[in-house]
Amino acid sequence: MEIPVTHKAPSIEIDHSKCTVPFLCKKCLLICPQVVFGVHAVNVERLKETDPRVPGSYQLGSGPRFKCTGCNDCINVCPVDAITITWPG
Repeated sequence: MEIPVTHKAPSIEIDHSKCTVPFLCKKCLLICPQVVFGVHAVNVERLKETDPRVPGSYQLGSGPRFKCTGCNDCINVCPVDAITITWPG
């Protein structure tokens, strides 16, 4: 017996060459009603605080993609057009 799938998870692509300081911007984080995005430190040094102003020290990531409703608020608010959402056929 096959269970029908009512909601397929989209593919969320983030262009990290455009989104270089997500910790300072946070626009997609604040606008997403489903809390799909998160920011994590990339350049971590022991006993040293990571500076959010240094490009590339933090990186934006998509978490639970199945929660995405496709409202496109994140795409519309992104000042550098770094987010692309693609839904499966």
